[in-house]
Amino acid sequence: MSNDVIKVINVTKRFGKKTVLDDVNLDIMSGEIFGIIGMSGSGKTTLLNTIIGFLQPEGGDVMFKLEHLLSFSNDERQFRSVFSSENDVKKSFGFAAQTPSIYAKLTCFENMEYFGHLYNLSHDVRRTNIEILLKLMGIHDSKHVQAINLSGGMLKRLDIACALIHDPKILILDEPTADLDPLLRKQMWKLIKQINEKGTTIILSSHFLDELELLCDRVGILLNGHIIMAGTPDQIKCHFTNDQEIKLETTPGKYKEIIEKLNHTGKNLSISSMDVVDNKLVIYTSAPERSLHQVLHIVEEMDEILLDVTVEKPSLQEVLEKLKLEK
Repeated sequence: MSNDVIKVINVTKRFGKKTVLDDVNLDIMSGEIFGIIGMSGSGKTTLLNTIIGFLQPEGGDVMFKLEHLLSFSNDERQFRSVFSSENDVKKSFGFAAQTPSIYAKLTCFENMEYFGHLYNLSHDVRRTNIEILLKLMGIHDSKHVQAINLSGGMLKRLDIACALIHDPKILILDEPTADLDPLLRKQMWKLIKQINEKGTTIILSSHFLDELELLCDRVGILLNGHIIMAGTPDQIKCHFTNDQEIKLETTPGKYKEIIEKLNHTGKNLSISSMDVVDNKLVIYTSAPERSLHQVLHIVEEMDEILLDVTVEKPSLQEVLEKLKLEK
């Protein structure tokens, strides 16, 4: 039986007349990395802020299991509401918003000292946790640098370090790689994985879905105020599409002519759509073997030089874009 650590139960959140979250239900399991995905403005940040108790919903509740009960079964009596257990929430949760919440004129060390004081950590515990986190986050050499002088990536690392200073069992991250370049994003995902491997349950949102797909144990799709499905990335992709994706790169790349020939000869190929993306021909089909055989035959006929070909399930990004068009 799964060991849930958070239960979002029939949560509804409105801002004025606008309903952002509409009867949302979601279970988060202990020790997993759970990603919340959705279009811009879908309510991901609102959901994260409600899960941690920052926003009071108009309906429903968010229940969490205390640290010392994590290894036990899902008896409802073991859960507490985040809205009526403020002290336990502070001990159990860490939160890093999209915009770092640190003090610009304080050094890395001083910021962590300050947040350690807020959690009433003893002097020895603060110093021990600070040293561990400075090394884990890769900012030990900058411990005496003021936050205002840190790069964007270093600020993100410091912000997460401050969120972890009290060793919470649940870490919530809102767009942790926003505004970072590809290399820094890769480093941040690796860091998040390391934090999770130490036993921390992580809930996060990100619009870099191709990267989230590789990181998360499960994801939930937030659409029109509802979590319409939660599952592994593969479960999500299999549920919303039967198609496989053929990506073909050739030179000189007469893709329009290849598409025309496939439209003319491909009546039995079960091709749902074709497009040219990033100088590659992308074919969506529920019969990938037959389609690939035919397209390679056409490539050979046209004296195109094959540079690359892959066959795989469409990405989470493509699933989300399809849902956006259908909504």
